Amino acid sequence: MTLRIHFTAEDLARTRLASAPRPLLELDIAVRLLQERSHPVRFDAWRSRAARHLVPRMRTLCELIPATGASVDFLDLSGEGHPDDLVDRLRGTPADRVRKDLRRWASRPRGLSADVRSLGDDPSLVRQLVDTVAHAHQHFVAPYWSRIDRLAQVDRTRRLQQLAGHGVERLLSGLNPRYIAWHPPVLHLTMASGRDADVRLGGRGLLLIPTLFGSHYPALDDTAEPQPWITYPLYDDRPGAVSAVFTAEALTGSAAPPALTALLGRTRATVLRVIGDHPACTTGQLASHARIALASASEHATVLRRAGLTAQTRDGKNVLHTLTPAGQVLLDAGTG
Repeated sequence: MTLRIHFTAEDLARTRLASAPRPLLELDIAVRLLQERSHPVRFDAWRSRAARHLVPRMRTLCELIPATGASVDFLDLSGEGHPDDLVDRLRGTPADRVRKDLRRWASRPRGLSADVRSLGDDPSLVRQLVDTVAHAHQHFVAPYWSRIDRLAQVDRTRRLQQLAGHGVERLLSGLNPRYIAWHPPVLHLTMASGRDADVRLGGRGLLLIPTLFGSHYPALDDTAEPQPWITYPLYDDRPGAVSAVFTAEALTGSAAPPALTALLGRTRATVLRVIGDHPACTTGQLASHARIALASASEHATVLRRAGLTAQTRDGKNVLHTLTPAGQVLLDAGTG
């Protein structure tokens, strides 16, 4: 059984790649991964570290975000934006919506636990639940975000090349070949829930959102506005590139790897690493992340630019720093 997404010519024209993974959507998928043991090579190191930060209230969060199937509607973590803003939005969920969504969930065969039923009667419990979301993001996703973001940039470059060279059909057929199959004009998705349905986009197109944690089945919201979305797994053909996100070295911030330090010197290598981790950062942000003086950050950035490893653009009075392809290659080689 598959879920079938039907495309028109308008839908194909409006289908697009999201610019980056969504942090709380990654958390939603990560919470599901904690409840099962798939992909041990990729995720067991992460599961081991995450287990150190489990708190009793996580039981309620895991009930509302089960290993498979939809989460409760009011706990929508798929929004785009900064995690703090999204958490604040959740805190403002009206009590009547919580009760309505919980009543709908109560109709499920397995019912609801007493702790979950209490959410509809006590707003303070909802605030505690949202605090648990913030806690989980802080410990399960945020420590690895710079590496997830870098991997997403590599993936995005690859897929944009596919789109430019071969069109949207090549892009769709290469998203996740085991679980997403393109048979024009229909995209077939094998869902973890086994859902069997037909979805018509109605000219809205489809948003394709990359995910690191969702390396298996796709996630989908065909009711999202202004555009339905699905997830696809980040791809990197370098051996171990994905599992390396969760190595102990991933928690060392923007410290440069030894090989890169030996080549460029410690400070300049760190500056290159920071630019890779924080693309389009200003010189002030670069100095802050690298923990060096503003003048030093400007000097090292200039040297890297003249060497062809970084590029600069202007946004008003700010100078923005990004890696060039040569800089990305050097950084990847040093990290590997």
